[in-house]
Amino acid sequence: MRDTRESRLLLVLLIAIAFALITVDIRGGQDSPVDGARQAAATVFGPVENGVSSAVDPVGNAISAVRDSGGRHDRIAQLEHDNAALKARLGSNDRNRSRLKQLDKMIKVAGEGQYGIKGAEVIAIGAAQGFSWTVTIDVGAQDGIQRDMTVLNGDGLVGRVTTVGPDTATVLLANDPDFTVGTRMESTDELGFASGQGDRPLRVELLNAKAKIKNGDRLVTFGSQADKPFVPGVPVGVVSRVDPSGGDLTRTIYVTPFVSFTKLDIVGVVVAAPKSDPRDTVLPPKPRPTPTPTVTVTVTPSASAPVLGQQQ
Repeated sequence: MRDTRESRLLLVLLIAIAFALITVDIRGGQDSPVDGARQAAATVFGPVENGVSSAVDPVGNAISAVRDSGGRHDRIAQLEHDNAALKARLGSNDRNRSRLKQLDKMIKVAGEGQYGIKGAEVIAIGAAQGFSWTVTIDVGAQDGIQRDMTVLNGDGLVGRVTTVGPDTATVLLANDPDFTVGTRMESTDELGFASGQGDRPLRVELLNAKAKIKNGDRLVTFGSQADKPFVPGVPVGVVSRVDPSGGDLTRTIYVTPFVSFTKLDIVGVVVAAPKSDPRDTVLPPKPRPTPTPTVTVTVTPSASAPVLGQQQ
């Protein structure tokens, strides 16, 4: 259309008519006189609008994906963080279950021996005392711990307290070469002195050179004067080797300790000794030997084998 005076008047007239129709439509609401025309237009142009919309949807989705990619990355990172935290909690729960088992076992030993114990955790290995076998525990003088108290766990004798601080204490382990404890044999009551040998079995010198000892026999602590440094009846270990008697005044045996000194975690310091010697009642029941099955083979003669006295 050419830009003339008539065309301009026509454009102004059309705009005026459009505004008038919009005003009538708005004021009419649902009874608007142009509603029918609007529905007809929707019928004609609706499919075109939908086609255009479906054509541009992938682009819109792509734009939305780019816009949301940062948020999705953050969600993935959060899920990975939550997963790692869950694994950490599971690992922690496994450790807590292990420690709870150790504590229950130690409380059972304390109950059977009537020992009053103060529970503690091993927080360091090897104090500043050279190459001695020691550990540091997280209880001290403020918890009633004193020097020369017996230390045990759910398996048996751990050692004795040597140094006490306000909140910590040092324990000399039973396998240290400077460690010595009086022992009593189970059942026979043979007395001796056990000494540590590092990562080797304890060396025990029995006072009776003619004592009848065999592998598998067990020992407990004999006890000390005024129950320091050792209370009686704490399990020590199992005889693993017996030296032949050579006419000496004592007899040497070697004992594998019940306690694994490289796996210490939860221990107990005996702060109250038993009223009476528990002797060997704290030892766990001996495992029953597993019977060895015997197999009897019976030979059945074959039907085709000749029978004695029968002529062929």
